[in-house]
Amino acid sequence: QLVESGGGLVQPGGSLKLSCTASGFTGDEFAVGWFRQSPGKERGPIACINSVGDGRDYIDSVKGRFTVFRDGKDTIYLQMNSLKPEDTGVYYCAARRGSSCYSARSYYNWWGQGTQVTVSS
Repeated sequence: QLVESGGGLVQPGGSLKLSCTASGFTGDEFAVGWFRQSPGKERGPIACINSVGDGRDYIDSVKGRFTVFRDGKDTIYLQMNSLKPEDTGVYYCAARRGSSCYSARSYYNWWGQGTQVTVSS
């Protein structure tokens, strides 16, 4: 099970920190991806982190602004700085068993319920 939290309304240029808490993966290594579904668009990848936390990948539009990191095994964060209106959407974390992270949705078997992020003045 995955549970996201930390979404909300923020002004352009502001910051938010999303959390993803995983349960039920006892003894298994798993990688985590963050995805975003903006209004009128399909759910797409934002960032991912491998099982040990030393490998990360980001889409170009968030590089230098977003950081994904793990606090231990079961809590994964997405720190979002310098937010823009186009970052608005529902943010989902997803997990896959294994060490490597991938951007494609098809690699992930477990999904959280999503948390809304709205960037607006």
